[in-house]
Amino acid sequence: MKRLAGLSALALIISSTSGCGWLWGQEGYFRDRGSDYLEARQTAPMQLPPSVEAKRLDPLLPVPVNVASSRAEGEFEVPRPQALQAKGEVSDYSLQKSGDSRWVVAQRVPAEVWPVARQFFEEGGFRIADERPQTGEFSTDWQRLDQLSGPLARRLGSRVSGVEPDSEVRARVRIEPGVQRNTSEIFVTSVTRPAGSTADTGWPSRSDNPSLEAALLDEMLATMARSAEQGGSVSLLAARDFDAPNRVTLSEDGNGNPMLSLGADFDRSWSSVGRALETADVRVDDLNRSLGVYYINLAEGAQKKDEKPGFFSRLWGSDASAEEIEARAERYQVRLTRVGDSVQVTVEKDINTVAPPDVARRVLTLIQENLG
Repeated sequence: MKRLAGLSALALIISSTSGCGWLWGQEGYFRDRGSDYLEARQTAPMQLPPSVEAKRLDPLLPVPVNVASSRAEGEFEVPRPQALQAKGEVSDYSLQKSGDSRWVVAQRVPAEVWPVARQFFEEGGFRIADERPQTGEFSTDWQRLDQLSGPLARRLGSRVSGVEPDSEVRARVRIEPGVQRNTSEIFVTSVTRPAGSTADTGWPSRSDNPSLEAALLDEMLATMARSAEQGGSVSLLAARDFDAPNRVTLSEDGNGNPMLSLGADFDRSWSSVGRALETADVRVDDLNRSLGVYYINLAEGAQKKDEKPGFFSRLWGSDASAEEIEARAERYQVRLTRVGDSVQVTVEKDINTVAPPDVARRVLTLIQENLG
């Protein structure tokens, strides 16, 4: 009772204050400080010891030109600082890594990427031996590194290890539609053989010299980025068969359970589904890549990196407690399974129980919509 009486008295005192002056008034905590600088007084410059070297500090923000003079009276509204002229540059091309695999992701359809990739190899001195635009592949002939163009040969020679200057190399380029719509993924496989050899080795699943593959990808990435700034051409022949709308397909298995099929390898499917869940604002509480499982909570929004509660959230304690989060949790598992050359995505309640069809379809639809 004493506590209730004390709270009532406190509420009465607060309500008796006019206009919440203790918060917003002239003496309030959140009072307007726009005219405070008029009360500042100029002082003598700080004197540094002779042994200390002074360093000029430039202002980080420009001072507005329409500030009030020291003779101004009354209240003054502080003008907003001028916006800094900054422009973030985002390239259409980026290098992706997953384990030992490396590839270039382009924010363009394969028809636009094909001529740029081919042009890089031709200008670098590679001879195109075979090309299949309909399948997005071309390969180069056997050549010595010193037969390539001067600048590219020097850059490759300084970066590639384990390859003699007179060794012969060739490369195969594969351009595939990305898991996300209107994107492409470029893969390069390179093989080497001793000078003078006539062995016609096949194409391995991985390059026999990773440093050569990495150097070619880096050089191609830089060339593509420059080409994007100047505008690129489009290969209509490549565009004819590169449109693949069924790369991401929402269907049902034999038992009528919804499933999502991704026409990509596991590495790219795993990262794409993770980004899609974050974009769809789905909370991922945990993940297990070796099992191919994302553990999600549909009752909460996605956790943003470096996100911190605001001032009032900390002041009034509006964040939900762990007990409240657990009480309203809707936990499910998004499982990725390799099936041949594709990956199937399903939703489960747990390892032994599938999710209700309406929940599974809702989650898989969110993933599908946010892959592109």
